[in-house]
Amino acid sequence: MADILHADRELDCKGMLCPLPVINLSKAIRTMQVGQIVKLIATDKGSPADMAAWSRNTGNELLDSHQEGDKFVFFVKRAK
Repeated sequence: MADILHADRELDCKGMLCPLPVINLSKAIRTMQVGQIVKLIATDKGSPADMAAWSRNTGNELLDSHQEGDKFVFFVKRAK
């Protein structure tokens, strides 16, 4: 699915530990328009659970979550 998603913005959060990827995503998504997509790349092993919880709590849509080697890649759509 990630191959067909177009990100309007990309966040490089490699090397950051929780809660920094979530904080950076929260800040970035507030600057985006509803419907736009942000791609976040992280290396924190807790980030899949963190991103799923964040999207549930904020109402933003986690479109895709997958692992590429030691990196976790997320596509999140601003919903509101």
